Amino acid sequence: MSLYHETASILDGDAPTGGNLRSRVFNNKDIKSPRGQIYALAVETCKWSSVLAEVVDNSQLLQCERKLTPVLALLLVHDLLLAKGGIALPVSHGLRAAIERHRSRLTAEFTRARIRRKCSSVSALAEHVEALLHSTSKHPRWIRVNTLKSTLDDQLATTFDGYQRAASVQDVLAGPAKLIYVDEHIPNLVAVPPRFDFAKSGAYKSGAIILQDKASCFPAYLLDPQAADGDVIDGCAAPGNKTTHLASIVHSRNQAAEGALHAKIYAFEKDAKRAKTLEKMVTTAGSDGITQIHYGHDFLKVDPADEKFSRVGALLLDPSCSGSGIVGRDDMPDLHLPAAAGTKTQTKTQKSAKVSASKKRKREDDDDAEPEKILIDDDGNTTVASSEKDLKARLQALSDFQFTLMLHALKFSAARKATYSTCSIHAEENEHVVLRLLQSDIAQQRGWRILPRDAQVKGMRDWPVRGQVDFCDGDMQVAEACIRAHKDDGRGVMGFFVAAFVRDGQQDESLVPEIRQVQKVPNQPAYELDSTLTGSPPADQSSSLLSSDSKAGGAGPPELGAGSGDDSDWGGFDD
Repeated sequence: MSLYHETASILDGDAPTGGNLRSRVFNNKDIKSPRGQIYALAVETCKWSSVLAEVVDNSQLLQCERKLTPVLALLLVHDLLLAKGGIALPVSHGLRAAIERHRSRLTAEFTRARIRRKCSSVSALAEHVEALLHSTSKHPRWIRVNTLKSTLDDQLATTFDGYQRAASVQDVLAGPAKLIYVDEHIPNLVAVPPRFDFAKSGAYKSGAIILQDKASCFPAYLLDPQAADGDVIDGCAAPGNKTTHLASIVHSRNQAAEGALHAKIYAFEKDAKRAKTLEKMVTTAGSDGITQIHYGHDFLKVDPADEKFSRVGALLLDPSCSGSGIVGRDDMPDLHLPAAAGTKTQTKTQKSAKVSASKKRKREDDDDAEPEKILIDDDGNTTVASSEKDLKARLQALSDFQFTLMLHALKFSAARKATYSTCSIHAEENEHVVLRLLQSDIAQQRGWRILPRDAQVKGMRDWPVRGQVDFCDGDMQVAEACIRAHKDDGRGVMGFFVAAFVRDGQQDESLVPEIRQVQKVPNQPAYELDSTLTGSPPADQSSSLLSSDSKAGGAGPPELGAGSGDDSDWGGFDD
């Protein structure tokens, strides 16, 4: 099967995997053509489809070439008119011949389409197409200035020279001009209109700027590691956006702490391939001198009592989740189709194309069935939940894993701070995990509590969207301590959740759970945790979710100082 037939199958909705375009391509084991080529062809054809459908219709291509489908026609005409190498088939191939014999008419109609849009050149038409693509976008392009290599002022004077300052994110999205918004919550973060692509800019290639959603910047900024906190662990580090953000903050603290032992970051990534991506990003960002990557090392297998980590005072955990908050993660791009021979012109989105012809034939039998819910985690893995029960089971499994990972983080002997975050909208992965942690024996015996809102670093304290009280057993203070972000709410961010935990006191190794070395058994961990120090407290034991001072409206921990500051974004990952 050719590149064009396989791409058409993906866009027609016949792919065996569900989810968005990326997952349909890269999770499809039946594909023979290079996946990168298929994905690029599909993306570009969808982007240009409103123009190409007009060209195909006006040239009457489908009336002349009855064996072509509307989707195949779009793909082939795209490459004929816009690809540098033309149609990627032998000259004698039937599909190529069906298009090439209409080259003159197709080219003429393409020129007419350009003139109708008042574009003087193909490059001007490309800008017009990009502008239309992003004209209804609710999300700007967020860019973090990497202070390991540059400053905000330097980038405003160079990379963003000619951009006018906007007063709000809404202004950036509404205006056609080159506007830039300097964020009010996260230092060294700016937003520009989504149609401007910086992936080929010198600043991006050198690591001076990093493409990172605003909400993804919350964990490192909320953690706010100080020199006194010692070393830092990023337990789920790839692809590296949060790791490099941490590094920029740690670096600024190291510079300010004269004479003190400089802190380092231990970055763990159990997947070897993703660890290589992490290494590339850390190196490009210039944080390799601060960051020690543990390749293929599972954070859950790290001994919290290991002397190597005796100076770890802060931990950032952003574990695998449902990915339900990521912008565009569950979407397919719009595809404008030309009219099939003898039919009226069609315009449909890929959401309507998800059902294949065979599924349509069964629709009458399935009208009462529950709709499928497709979960695509932050690794791009697709899980289809065919019912609400299946969805709940999947979310509970994720929640249990997230709780286990975070509970492990709270055991490090010198730890004083920890953040927990997800790019999920589900309470099972967010507030429910926080409550379980606060009620755990580990948290209560070691004095861990949630960092209250009034003690959070200023930008996070001022962020208006907080946790949901109903998901916090009615505890308003816990809900206020949790930070949420909602996609499509006008703030231009993805769906996100983060909460910070803190504790007082000196190093207390006596309270670290006993780790008993046991004989290694295949597929079993090399140690066991004392079962009396895990899980929830006894039913008759009251739990204090906030410190007594916090519940009484006191100051709680001293306020943290302001820090300095996952797709083609760093290798195509959203973090």
